[in-house]
Amino acid sequence: MSAVLRRALRRLQPPRRPSPLGAAALRPLGTQGWKKPSPPSLGKDRADTVIIGGGCVGVSLAYHLAKAGLKDVVLLEKSELTAGSTWHAAGLTTYFHPGINLKKIHAYSIKLYEKLEEETGQSVGFHQPGSIRIASTPTRVDEFKYQMTRTGWHPTEQYLITPEKVQELFPLLNMDKVLAGLYNPGDGHIDPYSLTMALAAGARKYGAQLNYPIQVTDLNSRSDGTWEVETPLGIIRAKRIVNTAGFWARDIGKMIDLPHPLIPVHHQYVVTSTIPEVKALKTELPVIRDLEGSYYLRQERDGLLFGPYESEEKMKLQDSWVTNGVPPGFGKELFESDLDRIMEHIEAAMEMVPVLRKADIVNTIAGPITYSPDILPMVGPHQGVRNYWVAIGFGYGIIHAGGIGKYLSDWILEGEPPFDLIELDPNRYGKWTTTEYTAAKARESYGFNNIVGYPKEERFAGRPTERISGLYHLLKSRCSMGFHAGWEQPHWFYKPGDETGYKPSFRRTNWFDPVGREYKQVMEKVGVIDLSPFGKFRVKGTDSVKLLDHLFANAVPKVGSTNISHMLTPRGKVYAELTVSQLYPGEFMLVTGSGSELHDLRWIEEKVTTGGYKVEIENMTDEMGVLGVAGPYAREVLQKLTNEDLSHASFKFLQCKHLKLSNIALIAIRISYTGELGWELYHRKEDSVALYSAIMEAGQKEGIDDFGTYALNALRLEKGFRAWGAEMNCDTNPLEAGLEYFVKLNKPADFIGKQALKQIKEKGLKRRLVYLTLETDNIDPEGNESVWHNGKVIGNTTSGCFSYGAQQSLAFAYVPTELSKVGQKLEVELLGKNYPATIIQEPLVLTEPTRIRLQRKDGSPKI
Repeated sequence: MSAVLRRALRRLQPPRRPSPLGAAALRPLGTQGWKKPSPPSLGKDRADTVIIGGGCVGVSLAYHLAKAGLKDVVLLEKSELTAGSTWHAAGLTTYFHPGINLKKIHAYSIKLYEKLEEETGQSVGFHQPGSIRIASTPTRVDEFKYQMTRTGWHPTEQYLITPEKVQELFPLLNMDKVLAGLYNPGDGHIDPYSLTMALAAGARKYGAQLNYPIQVTDLNSRSDGTWEVETPLGIIRAKRIVNTAGFWARDIGKMIDLPHPLIPVHHQYVVTSTIPEVKALKTELPVIRDLEGSYYLRQERDGLLFGPYESEEKMKLQDSWVTNGVPPGFGKELFESDLDRIMEHIEAAMEMVPVLRKADIVNTIAGPITYSPDILPMVGPHQGVRNYWVAIGFGYGIIHAGGIGKYLSDWILEGEPPFDLIELDPNRYGKWTTTEYTAAKARESYGFNNIVGYPKEERFAGRPTERISGLYHLLKSRCSMGFHAGWEQPHWFYKPGDETGYKPSFRRTNWFDPVGREYKQVMEKVGVIDLSPFGKFRVKGTDSVKLLDHLFANAVPKVGSTNISHMLTPRGKVYAELTVSQLYPGEFMLVTGSGSELHDLRWIEEKVTTGGYKVEIENMTDEMGVLGVAGPYAREVLQKLTNEDLSHASFKFLQCKHLKLSNIALIAIRISYTGELGWELYHRKEDSVALYSAIMEAGQKEGIDDFGTYALNALRLEKGFRAWGAEMNCDTNPLEAGLEYFVKLNKPADFIGKQALKQIKEKGLKRRLVYLTLETDNIDPEGNESVWHNGKVIGNTTSGCFSYGAQQSLAFAYVPTELSKVGQKLEVELLGKNYPATIIQEPLVLTEPTRIRLQRKDGSPKI
């Protein structure tokens, strides 16, 4: 360590009583008129919505609900507004997010903050000098190019800029390692206290009550779905409650036996005194994020503010709060700082911004922020508890507050989410999300805050969970596993000579050839895949047919039959896609994707309750294993194991039967997402190994082998099969997604979304899902890339891959209707380069049932 660095570090001594941004900043400009609130009062004993927690997220929700006209909105805060994490936050705001629709949340927040002072009369201390992410490795430059194509079809500004432009915008940088910058004009920072007070002023202006200090002491759900919210001052009856309690959210959840997977993390940042070189600047410096150094740095008055994210080995959790609860009275306190933990980041920052070496540190802030296992918040209604909503787990609450307040308000008032944000669904977690898992993942997520974001990313902390399939131990050493809602599922399998393990890349990598091998296995012989992570529900009862006829746009399948059905929202968006089988009269099995299990179950349960349907619903996901067997020899292999006739005449496509294979009882459905001849076999999880072993033994002559989800994806794309979460979700209607076959607008039942769909059909579509082939090199589309025409971005891909059959890249994309005809030439942007693309007639490969039908008709099927 240099003498200069040692002298600089000696200055890094925190004050004895640290407070964010200095004592003067605790009452920021524009809040000089702040007055101590009057003694607390409940004000009323009934409310439409009770919001628990007065940080920026909770106050934003109160503001948006009240502004939208909802009466009787009450917010309860145990301490004072901003207590917890809001008051000491660094206040960063950015348009950037690697996700897709979270960009909308960020953009709404920034636009709201820009006009909030004018609306409420409260200064918010909003600075918008822009921000630059620094790339100092070639891989990071690739990541920036990857993010640029995912941003091109969004309205927010983002630019990949040269080192020269970076230096122009931030002249105090050491440019030795800078290769490029990702620049977002309009980014910046805001004073969290002033922001919250402005939102509070707006909430009160529109009629919301913000009551504090009033602690919620208990929650009692009533049989009619309403809530009793207990406080020391009495009880409030509420139609719904929303938990926005920050790092107290777990304590609130415990009141109703919901152990929310949250854990407080120690986050530190330091603030310098005036730096002459900073003071001499005529314009404010943009915020920089040195991704290799893993820190952010922004101007604070005439000095700098710097905040690192330590590695998972060095970062610190406040895990005692998980087991013992948050200490009584904790509100606007801080932790002791620990500069040793962030020493390597300090060195990196001093190297990148040399003026830091001469700076005096006037403040070191070490405060709690709340992390979920994957760093994303949990937002929306909770499965299993009526009228209980959450907006918790915000690692970046300031930039999320405005947009989430609007998003939740719209959802509450309109009965459906305004757009798809399943990545924030609180129901993505379940009983498998233990405290140990939460802690391990929070450490990893914090330490990986600035890690390169590859496509098909896997993170390995906390794995495996207790939620493993019956085949996990048998297969784990033979394949590369992927994580799906707590499950481990094979992505692809190893053979001698393969480069094994997880090797992420923006281009084709070690799994590319093995996946081609598995594709060929299914197309030419027979393959077996573990599909146990599917969500699986049993629905039965007097009103089961009536319920499903109301829930689904498709007809209800007859006994012994299966179909693909979609649950739509009232606005006609695709809320979910499920496989529906009527096993016995009035008894159904519903199957959904692994990531949609509780998302779909919550929606179904809500409609059962509101409609008064007499049905029983059983979640069988964890008890039931699933094997898929697919390929031209699938029938021959399975027939060896049963006396049941599996011929086409006796077991047709989309039929389901109870039968025994190798004396193992199961439900067999003739269906396969590969589009090839195949069955899905639903059985007791404890029978998985025996069933798998029997099938593999029976298929030796036919050359049977394993295949994983990467090959499955390539096979389904070649067949033109859509995927929920990609081609369809709460942003799309089934008509533009090409799902007309599954929508029965003429069926008698008034299914959810039917009237909206009729209107959509009458008005005509503005865009359509199209099927593209691409001329690429060593790269393939993943989805969410920009689609170009005549020099302009006109749409986006939804998913894509390499077609091993056609030996070229393939993708689905949404484009304007006028550009959706077969033969239309377009371009798809991949890693900064536009590749030629052509709309073709789908599918590229006909499904096995279609080939058989055509073969019987004219003897010449298209393969």
